[in-house]
Amino acid sequence: MKFDTELVGKIGSMALIRKMEHDIDYNVFSRIGSELRPGMIWISSGAVEIGRLDYIKRTGKELEGNKNDVMTDYSAQGQTILMQEYRRYIPSKYSVRQLLVEHMHFNDTEKKEHIYQFLMRCMSQNAIPIVNYNDTVSVEENRRWELDKLRSKGQQSIVECIDNDETASVISTLIHPRYMLLLTSVNGIYLDPDDESTLVECVEGKNADEVIDAIDELQTHCYGASRSGAGGAKAKLQFIKEPVRQGTTVIIANSHYRISDVIEGNCPRTIFRTR
Repeated sequence: MKFDTELVGKIGSMALIRKMEHDIDYNVFSRIGSELRPGMIWISSGAVEIGRLDYIKRTGKELEGNKNDVMTDYSAQGQTILMQEYRRYIPSKYSVRQLLVEHMHFNDTEKKEHIYQFLMRCMSQNAIPIVNYNDTVSVEENRRWELDKLRSKGQQSIVECIDNDETASVISTLIHPRYMLLLTSVNGIYLDPDDESTLVECVEGKNADEVIDAIDELQTHCYGASRSGAGGAKAKLQFIKEPVRQGTTVIIANSHYRISDVIEGNCPRTIFRTR
């Protein structure tokens, strides 16, 4: 099977944070950055949470007011830090490019093609794209109005993308990577989220339909999320179905491990693949 690129990876907000210390986990940035190379597309959450922590550190308090306004302000503050840390740790011989996307970019054929061509050029130009949803300009009420308008026109497969797991899935569907990697704050998918011994290490099938049937079953064991507004494991499993259907091997693992070790199976993980 021919793939456009090697890897589309995504890391969640809480996997970039030392929660007990209320600070950025610089070791995670260092570990990821040292392994990123052209041919990899990296989707990074974290702008809002990092912006929030930075604002508290500088002022001693949280922002108050309208939820959308607060998210906009935190995101704008956090984006600068997010990109600064990736640039700090990605080898200097590679260019680093930020791509901020919104739901409408993937619901419009021309914009989607524009993103595809940009990502493909990054590979040929020795550049690593860092992708994030553009929380700074996304307002919930307006987003819902735009999506409802598309539904009223009968458009199918509407993309929302406010969860970066969905962003990673949509980009993987667009680019067709060999691997799709979701790094989280846990080791993978569990039959019992409260029992680490129930980690599901491998989900395989003779074809994509068999793998997706197994994913459907796993979703019945999932509940909860790492933070308010996140979709949790059940949503992750929903979003990986289309990349699996297209032949991409999907891996969910802990951000404490190196990308290479996760792909090679040298650490705990959950891998989804056809035999």
